[in-house]
Amino acid sequence: MSTKILLLGLGNIVMRDDGVGVHAANVIKERYSFTPDVEVLDGGTLGLDLLHRFEGREKLLILDAVNFKQEPGYIGILEDDEIPAKLFQKLSVHHIGLSDLLFAAKLKDLTPAKMRLIGIQPEIIEVGLEMTDAVSGKMEDLIGCAIKTLEEWNVTCVLQSPHA
Repeated sequence: MSTKILLLGLGNIVMRDDGVGVHAANVIKERYSFTPDVEVLDGGTLGLDLLHRFEGREKLLILDAVNFKQEPGYIGILEDDEIPAKLFQKLSVHHIGLSDLLFAAKLKDLTPAKMRLIGIQPEIIEVGLEMTDAVSGKMEDLIGCAIKTLEEWNVTCVLQSPHA
């Protein structure tokens, strides 16, 4: 695989705030272009079906709704081993998919050398298409954190369309 960095948006877009990671990844994909060593992927709720996407990756950036037990819209960052990879830990609101994925990646020795999870505290996780104001109002901050991370990782992020 030629792409060494994977930006992975996770979540369920029909469960209101849970879809924030997917929405953010899609906006990033529309607004920015990157060198060929970066892939931006809508991972949705695919869970273990994403395991093969880790192969050959050096760095993994995950965007997701995360229960930090903070106020809605709070953005937190977890690095490497801080990201839960054990099945009994509950951090993400759809934790089984993410936890299973990271646990399986570790077992199969597919874990990227560097991982960062940028999460946002959801307000409402229930059926619906619209994110709450608390979360949608922090979307630009979430995207900014993701772009800053990529730039820290020496990725050139070229803004193509600022209003996408």
